[in-house]
This record gives sequence, C-alpha cells and structure tokens, in this order.
Amino acid sequence: MPSDSAKFGLYDIRDNILLVQGFVAGLTLDAFSELRLHFYDATRALEIISEASRRLPDALHEKHSHLPWRAIRDVGNFYRHQCTTT
Repeated sequence: MPSDSAKFGLYDIRDNILLVQGFVAGLTLDAFSELRLHFYDATRALEIISEASRRLPDALHEKHSHLPWRAIRDVGNFYRHQCTTT
C-alpha cells in the first residue's frame, strides 16, 4: 500500500492529466499557441505533474519503469525556466 504522500502524488498526477486534456480538447496547435490562458493552464498543470512525480517513492518508479520518469521530472524545469508565452 503506497504511503499517503505517494497517494496524494498519484492523485495530483491523475487530476492534472485530466485537466490538461480538458484544456486542450478540440484545439489545434495554432489555436492552443494563441490562447494564452489555455497555454498557461496546461503548462502549469504539467509543472504540477512533474513535481508530483518527484514525490513518488523509487519503488513505484521501478515498478512502472516503462514510464519516462526522468522526462516527466525534467519537463517541469523546462516550463519553469525556458518556456514563455510572449
């Protein structure tokens, strides 16, 4: 049974995946790029997913080693430091 911290991290990941899907549903890439609110919301949710993945125990990462954990962690840094909407 995962710890409470791991459970909350998994809930954060699940909930923010669903949010991102809703933010971009029906949008073309051009429309998404032009709609700053959608862009901001989606990138913020991805940052939350990234941070939540860091709170998960190594055992969970190992159990699901088919997932790109490193890329999930790194994308948060990219959005915080490299990505702009201007």
